[in-house]
Amino acid sequence: MLKIGVLGAGHLGKIHIKLLKQLEDYELVGFYDPNESEALKTSQTMSIRKFASIDELMDAVDVVDIVTPTLSHYDCASKALRKSKHIFIEKPVTNTIEEAKSLMSLVHEADVKAQVGHVERFNPAFTAVKDHLDNPMFIETHRLAQFNPRGTDVSVVLDLMIHDIDIVLSVVKANIKRISASGVAIVSEQPDIANARLEFDNGCVANLTASRFSLKNMRKTRFFQRNAYISVDFLKKSSELVKMRDIEGEVDPFSMSIDLGQGRGSKEIFFEKPTIHENNAILDELQSFADAINGNTKPPVTVEDGYKALDVAHKIIHKLKYASSAVEN
Repeated sequence: MLKIGVLGAGHLGKIHIKLLKQLEDYELVGFYDPNESEALKTSQTMSIRKFASIDELMDAVDVVDIVTPTLSHYDCASKALRKSKHIFIEKPVTNTIEEAKSLMSLVHEADVKAQVGHVERFNPAFTAVKDHLDNPMFIETHRLAQFNPRGTDVSVVLDLMIHDIDIVLSVVKANIKRISASGVAIVSEQPDIANARLEFDNGCVANLTASRFSLKNMRKTRFFQRNAYISVDFLKKSSELVKMRDIEGEVDPFSMSIDLGQGRGSKEIFFEKPTIHENNAILDELQSFADAINGNTKPPVTVEDGYKALDVAHKIIHKLKYASSAVEN
């Protein structure tokens, strides 16, 4: 059984504490949070040991679950890695690109497992269709949220869009050759609405939109590929596949089909609603990390994956700043 400790007992940290208690592969030893009064309250209400320092917690565990504010991710992770502890670290992996690069080196040197909490990889709507995704050439994502003051200290790109950046990068096996972006700050100092266009060297284009100033919540992604359209609703946890196949012989008058014209034949259109297996995505990602450690396998979301998503996010933010300064001038 893996002894694990949690760093950070905020909203998400408490969720991790609750879920880790349910997983048989972990022994939850305790947690550390610098807010003494809140930590004491959490310790009492959740019946869990409160450690007096980060070092004390790290010395008592095999795995460190880092659920602290992004600014402290690197310091916490690097300290754990220097003690040869496995780390699970929430997204975004670090605050800066330089920190992410350094973290990759530290993970390699420590020869331990590290996983980043890009939880949408474990959304049942996505996992239900993942194996159907075959070289998509156009991807469109919309991640819209009603306004919440929490998180407005950073750009909407790091707050929301980074989820979809990671999903796109996990699906498209090609390098990005061009990024363009536009956005606007409505109520905060950072962009609240942003749109980015990623062009890959295999011809794929991904169009990503994120807003934290919407009247309704939406988390949808659409994938277009040869003879197929795949829709994923991350919020409602539903998926749909629309596929086409060549029709040989006579066209069934009761089937849904299209005539391609100019003697190119016809294609039948059919719909599939994949079976969605209800799950708790955070529970699944924490279990997957235990499986990677115990089986000595590659974690499903590596620090390299976290770095790539963060790198693209910062490039988009740079484009947004450039576009904003151009407008002001």
